[in-house]
Amino acid sequence: MLQASEMQQRFSHLQQTISEASRTCHSDKTAPRDLLNWVDELDKECKSAKKIAASGDDDRIRQWIDDLERIGDRAERACMQAGGIDAGVMNAVSTMHSELSELKQQLH
Repeated sequence: MLQASEMQQRFSHLQQTISEASRTCHSDKTAPRDLLNWVDELDKECKSAKKIAASGDDDRIRQWIDDLERIGDRAERACMQAGGIDAGVMNAVSTMHSELSELKQQLH
């Protein structure tokens, strides 16, 4: 498991990445509603990062990251299924998903 300070830093970076993906997706008027819903869900869930990290409960932290990664999977799938997605949107969603997957691997 990561040290508390490193965990806080990773969560902060993850929040920034998810917020950036959300802004990018919402700025594209052609982004499918399904994608926007998943990105909004991630953005909402990410707001609890400080509380989760402060809990010090490794199992709870892992479960939270697993849940975020599943939502990230759905967002990425929504991009793929829609087809013709703006390259900036696709890149933002892909970056966000990669961050989630990498953090999940580090925690397991």
